[in-house]
Formats: sequence, structure tokens, C-alpha cells
Amino acid sequence: MTIIGYARVSTIDQNLEIQETALRAAGCEVIRSEKRSGTTTAGRAELQTVLEFLRKDDVLMVTRIDRLARSIGDLQDIVRTVRGKGAALKASEQPIDTSTAAGKAFLDMLGVFAEFETNLRKERQLEGIADAKARGVYKGRKASIDPSMVREMAAQGLGATAIAKALHIGRASVYRALEGAG
Repeated sequence: MTIIGYARVSTIDQNLEIQETALRAAGCEVIRSEKRSGTTTAGRAELQTVLEFLRKDDVLMVTRIDRLARSIGDLQDIVRTVRGKGAALKASEQPIDTSTAAGKAFLDMLGVFAEFETNLRKERQLEGIADAKARGVYKGRKASIDPSMVREMAAQGLGATAIAKALHIGRASVYRALEGAG
């Protein structure tokens, strides 16, 4: 049996050290860490590595369940994968242990609350943006390219792919800049 720790923070300026220390104290022999959003499992290479590495009777250890997933769907997928490998999921700071009935129930409740918290945060953000737009202070992100430069390059005979490559932007951005000219 191997206890494998997984630590995650959302942004590069956050620190993983507290989680890693707690996981070592909980007996983790291996710890994988990453700085990625927890709103989806997509692009979380370290999580995928841990899930692939798990073997029968291993334990996947996190400090808190929100380090693993922020949506109940993702959490359920991860738990199914862990169970399918004959392993268990535990949290060092919460009474979660998928090898017990009470631990499974608590896990499901926490997953629901984590998703609820994410949805509330999105609603508040949208309300703030709507308020800022109504007051005329929300202008969106500043343009990252100069549309006149795109039009000038197109006038020189360059195609959208060549323009995009030269300006380090996507082709869709080139087309939007060209459409704005008309």
C-alpha cells in the first residue's frame, strides 16, 4: 500500500508548501503538486499522473476535498477512478475516507458544497460586471493587437495564417480585425 499525496493551488502566486507539509505529516510517500484551477480536471497533468499510478490498496490523500475538485461531476469521476483501481481517497483535514460508509457520505456532501461555492462566486462576479457596465466603468480587456497593423499586413498580400504567426495571435483575431475594417 502506497499513500500518494496530491496538492493543488489555483494560481502561480499561491504557495503549495502548507499542503505538502500536511501531506508528508499524513504519511504520504509520494506527493504530486500543481498550480492549476480546480474548476475542471482538464489540463491537470499531475492529477492524471496520480490517478494512472494508483494501484490496489493505495490511498490518494489530499488535505481538503476542494483541492481535488470544485464540481460534483469531476469529484464523482475521480472517486469512480480511484474505486475502480481498488484504492481509497482520504483527506487529512476532513473526515473523508472512501473505504467507510460515513466517509463516502461526507465526501458527497462536501462535493455539493464545493460546487455551490463555485457557482455563488460566478454569480457574484457576473453581478459585479453587470453593475460596472451599468455605471460605464467596465470596458473589458484592452486590445492586445493593433487592427491597423493587421489591415496593413493584409494589404501587403499576407494571408491570415502568416499575419497570425507574425503577430503571435490567433487567426480568428486576424479575421475579427479585418471585419472591423469594413
